[in-house]
Amino acid sequence: MTDIRQQTGRRLERAILELLDRRGPAATICPSDVARAVYEGDDDGWRALMEPVRGAARRLVTAGEVEITQGGRPVEPAEARGPVRIRRAR
Repeated sequence: MTDIRQQTGRRLERAILELLDRRGPAATICPSDVARAVYEGDDDGWRALMEPVRGAARRLVTAGEVEITQGGRPVEPAEARGPVRIRRAR
């Protein structure tokens, strides 16, 4: 991973945890919430961050910090297809 990609990944990981902290222990967030929070522009450029956000969430799952959910249930990150939510690990 290049230095810029590592910096972006760490920034996205921090943003995930900060957004979850602001919303409370049982709250979930959408990956697009994270992309929009980090993107510094007024256009739809945040969409390019969607896969990096998912990667950051997968790393946080591995670290035991968060869970990726579909339909309110935790799913294995590699098996998730379609819309997902992120929440603090329980």
